[in-house]
Amino acid sequence: MARALIIGGGIAGPVTAMALQRAGIEAAVHEAYPAGADDVGAFLVLFANGLAALAAIDADAVVREHSFPARTAEFLGADGAALGSRPLAGANGGAAPRTLSRSVLHRVLREEAARRGIPVHHGKRLVDRRTGPGGTVTALFADGTRAEGDVLVGADGIHSRTRTLLDPAAPAPRPTGQTTVCGRLRDPAHAVPPATYRMMYGTRGFFGCTTAPDGTTYWFANVPGAPGPGAGPAHWRRLVAQAFAGDGTPAAAMAAATGDDIVGTSAHDLQRTPVWHDRHTVLVGDAAHATAPNAAQGASLAIEDGVVLAQCLRDLPGIPRAFAAYERLRRGRAERVVALSAALAARLAGAADENTPQRGDDGGADWLTGYRIDWDARVG
Repeated sequence: MARALIIGGGIAGPVTAMALQRAGIEAAVHEAYPAGADDVGAFLVLFANGLAALAAIDADAVVREHSFPARTAEFLGADGAALGSRPLAGANGGAAPRTLSRSVLHRVLREEAARRGIPVHHGKRLVDRRTGPGGTVTALFADGTRAEGDVLVGADGIHSRTRTLLDPAAPAPRPTGQTTVCGRLRDPAHAVPPATYRMMYGTRGFFGCTTAPDGTTYWFANVPGAPGPGAGPAHWRRLVAQAFAGDGTPAAAMAAATGDDIVGTSAHDLQRTPVWHDRHTVLVGDAAHATAPNAAQGASLAIEDGVVLAQCLRDLPGIPRAFAAYERLRRGRAERVVALSAALAARLAGAADENTPQRGDDGGADWLTGYRIDWDARVG
């Protein structure tokens, strides 16, 4: 049985490990951080395509258990006037988008991997890799330890160390020129109707929110510009409140009413990563194709990657051939989503966010959220 070293314990890492295990390949996850804590307040949406990819490896139930659905999007103009509403992609077919905090998604995926007997090692920051004479690959970690396997999978995110080891000339992530702020609060005055996302087109940004069954309202804002150094909750509240001040929407008031459950980040993407793999190492998720948050597909793409990679390694003889097939099956779709996200980010006032259940604007939702993986189909 082949052995896979998975670098990164976020979303792509545990999913890839579970998919490889299902394909008969031993896998272990090596996460750089000593614990799994993520930014308080950050959340995301999984659409039908991401949920279906999880279902292909029987990992969707645990995510559904810790998330809540949305079926409708309603829109407000900057003056607060209603602009109409529409069903969200997949809502009519029983695969409504699911919202959950990013930290919870990371945790439940790691826990599910561990429940399946997959080792999850923390405090393992990759610093180098070596190939052995027998065709093996060794990962060297900052704590002085090492691990050996037949395959090294870089699932270590947009600032991937694996990507630079694979290709020292790999392009760096590109700033999109926008800041995304996420927050959450419990205030009935700011609650949104059940299973609804409320989208607000401000004069200087875009704001969206939804309320969970427990009464917690999750919100995000896309505003132009980059965050200042050392920004904390007070900075993020002020930034969003000022961006939407003067509008007729409740966006500014919601930001001002939020406590410390708020976080912001400068959005980046990777337009194209020239090298996805060599004979022993391969990239998945944001390490290969980070999107700006606007198309709401970063997490779902990462999940799809892990499942397709496992299929290729299951069905094709030889690691190089399997890696080549994986790239062939995934690169075009991933780069199309990156391009869509970049276009949405470029017109900030009319854009969505990764936390916004929106459909693509170049042919509708079918190509974006209608993508499905048949686990039983053979890769040729």
